[in-house]
Amino acid sequence: MKLLLAEDERELSKALVTLLKMNAYTVDAVFNGEDALDYLLHGEYDGAILDVMMPKIDGFTVLKKAREGGIKTPVLMLTAKSDVEDKVTGLDLGADDYLSKPFAVKELLARIRALTRRGKEIKTDGLSVGNASLNRETYELSATKGSVKLSNKEYQMMELFMKNPKKIFSAESVLDRIWSLDDETEITTVWVYVSYLRKKLADIGANIKIKATRGVGYSLEVNDGKNA
Repeated sequence: MKLLLAEDERELSKALVTLLKMNAYTVDAVFNGEDALDYLLHGEYDGAILDVMMPKIDGFTVLKKAREGGIKTPVLMLTAKSDVEDKVTGLDLGADDYLSKPFAVKELLARIRALTRRGKEIKTDGLSVGNASLNRETYELSATKGSVKLSNKEYQMMELFMKNPKKIFSAESVLDRIWSLDDETEITTVWVYVSYLRKKLADIGANIKIKATRGVGYSLEVNDGKNA
């Protein structure tokens, strides 16, 4: 299960990330509403935890814009306020649940379990671009010559590209999105994983390719038969 955590209190965020990883969740952590919206619009999550009071864009606005953008990811709002009006505002904007700070760890985990169960009901089975498809449940990438199982990081990278075909991502942005919690990971890791995915796409006969634009980044393109 993959979650987005948007919480600007860094110590709290660090503690929540540790807690969620101990409970078998993969977590992308961001610290302002602008990044939260960007990740929601261009990522794929089983659930999102949004703090209401965040720099740049508040949680209510993030939620509103995400729903307007067609994002159906289940959302749990976190706030230091317990006012009924705030809860009503969040729910009316499309929040699935609401939790006031301070909260009990057991309650947070229970609400996340409920949140992700609801997410499964609205989540499609996979993504398709060209003749290739990515199964979100089994992590299998398939095309005309068969299928291949992807590792967790390969899956996250392929999901990012297939969710945003033709969009160019710099190596730095890919590193930040997929390895954001590992400060020791180097940019060369992205190059290595792009190489892995290119080989696997070729092995299964996929007509899509990860194209490198010199000095800019990578994008997923349908292969037109020309040189990459």
